[in-house]
Order: sequence, then structure tokens, then C-alpha cells
Amino acid sequence: MNVEIPPRSGTSFLLSQGDRLRVIDPEGEQVADLVAFNAGDTRESISSGRSLDYASKLWLTTGDLIYSNRSNPIFTLNEDTVGRHDFLLTPCSKDTFRIIYGQSQRRVGCFENLSEALAPFNIAPDQIPTAFNIFMHVSIDAETGQISVEPPKSRPGDFIEFEAQMDLIIGLTACSAEQSNNFSFKPIQYEILTR
Repeated sequence: MNVEIPPRSGTSFLLSQGDRLRVIDPEGEQVADLVAFNAGDTRESISSGRSLDYASKLWLTTGDLIYSNRSNPIFTLNEDTVGRHDFLLTPCSKDTFRIIYGQSQRRVGCFENLSEALAPFNIAPDQIPTAFNIFMHVSIDAETGQISVEPPKSRPGDFIEFEAQMDLIIGLTACSAEQSNNFSFKPIQYEILTR
């Protein structure tokens, strides 16, 4: 059964080793920020740097592993109908909207939504790592290294499925950044498939 995350919000939950997490884009072109922590020791968390280093590529997809900051596998990517996600950019935040978008109002982003959702697990804001930005389409100029955020390639019903390699605490959002979602905010759905 699918659980829906409303636009511009986040949630947290436990995922047991061997269980699968399917994240679905029900309407298309909506990013979801995913973070994960070892449920037994939250100092161990998802690591962009180690995962990209060990895969020797920027865009992870079906068959790839996602590693922790201690070089332990956290997820296997079992299935991916889009094939393009970002693992470079930090969760959007009040500061993102101020610095990048020039917005002075203090509206919240994925960072604040993750902070609130993970607080019951005693995970502090400073522990939140670079997220695996599901469905986010980031392109990089081969000559200059310039980064640009493009509309997501996900269409209604597209999904990605992660298999947990340890007991995990998950933080998951429906992203709040305009450019990441082609300037429209929509829900994200997820389903936990048990062993």
C-alpha cells in the first residue's frame, strides 16, 4: 500500500534489513530527497562521496550499491525506471532560497523538513548528510564543470526501489525547490515491501 508525502513536506520511518523501499513519482517531474542512518548507530549514514567513489560514476541506477560513511553497503538499487538521479547537491533549505533564489522570506526546504521528521530519532540537523535526490536531473558541463538543474525525467508512475542492507532510519521528502521540480510542487509516494 502506497503512503503519500504531501508537496513540500517530509517524513521518517524505520526500514528493516532485507526490506525494499519503493519511491514513486505519482504525477511526474517531482524530486524526493532520501537520507538513511544505521538504526543501531546514527553516526553511520548514507555517503555521497563514498558511493560515487566506489561506483566510479555520478549517476547511480539499477544494480549499484549505496554506501555509508563507514564504507558499509546501505542500499542495493534493485529497480529504477528513470535512471537519472542526483547525489551531489545538498537538501534545499532556507539558505538555499536566500542564496540561490534571492528570496528573503524564511520558507522551509527539504533540510528543515528532514530535521523535523528525524528529530524523534534523536538525529540532529548537523547530522543530515547530502541526500540521494531521487528523480533530480542535474547536468554537468564537461569542460567547465558548471552545474545546471533540469526538469526531472520522471513521468507519472515512475519509481526506484532500494533494498536495505542494514536496519535503517529513513528520512524522505517531496522536494520544495522550484527549479528541481520544473516549478511545480507535487506529492511523492512510497511503499515498503517486506521480506
